[in-house]
Amino acid sequence: MALLSLQNATLRFGGIVALDDVSLAVEPGTIAGLIGPNGAGKTTAFNVITRLYRLESGDVTFDGRSILRTPPSRIVRLGIARTFQNVELFPTMTVLENVLVGAHTTSLFEREANVRRSALETLDLVGIGNVAHLPAAGLPFGTMKRVEMARALVSKPRLLLLDEPAGGLNHEEVEELALFLRRLRDELKLSVLLVEHHMNLVMRVSDHVHVLNFGRTIASGPPAEVQRDPKVIEAYLGGELEGAA
Repeated sequence: MALLSLQNATLRFGGIVALDDVSLAVEPGTIAGLIGPNGAGKTTAFNVITRLYRLESGDVTFDGRSILRTPPSRIVRLGIARTFQNVELFPTMTVLENVLVGAHTTSLFEREANVRRSALETLDLVGIGNVAHLPAAGLPFGTMKRVEMARALVSKPRLLLLDEPAGGLNHEEVEELALFLRRLRDELKLSVLLVEHHMNLVMRVSDHVHVLNFGRTIASGPPAEVQRDPKVIEAYLGGELEGAA
């Protein structure tokens, strides 16, 4: 059974169809890529999963249960955490304090010392424990991306939604991210839904890839199969997918 499933999800904003009968699934312990041109509906799908948007029709299930009646504030407690396309940190707070914000979403009654220890361990996990006590403002962009990921991971999710984690990263940082995502999947048995424009990254780390265009699913399957799909190549004008491996 899929850990996460969108079933015939439809959502409109006025006359604009953002999601048009979209179905996709993320299996336990896998990385699923969600790709498509700008405006395809990828971030909208994330906002539907996290209950920021309400579907007109269709369903979203997590661990076999519909979450359409779950308030947005309780999604993290179900075991779903996310990052954002634009880094959303509290600049005047330290890195540790930013991560503690994420920790308190699921540990309201846990001792503060335990919460702090968990936050520090998570910073070590993402490789930035050395900046725990520095202000978030002024850090390199790649480091800020890691802080945001730590804030999501500290809630100990079963499903991590990553919205363009490679955006703004250099080649070396993208390579490190690829290794890190595989490590999360393999060591933590974490499921990941990855929205990303960096095609080499998506095709390297994903077990399965879903492709949206104008709010509709145009392809779904293993990375090598999706790369060769004529509808996908047409949607990307034959450019971004060339040479992806």
